[in-house]
Amino acid sequence: MAEANGELVTAASIAKELEISDTRVKKAIKELGLEPAVKKGVCSYYARDAVGRVKGKLLP
Repeated sequence: MAEANGELVTAASIAKELEISDTRVKKAIKELGLEPAVKKGVCSYYARDAVGRVKGKLLP
């Protein structure tokens, strides 16, 4: 499965990696219009490149 290889990330894992709040990450994802690569129930998994896009938006 792709997430086992580290290719997919959740908003919470992005927040933890960037050391910022989940709320800020979720807001940035919405503003950037990022669509989840996979949805499992209520969890959205994003492609690994989403981390860079969110970082670029939130961290100077």
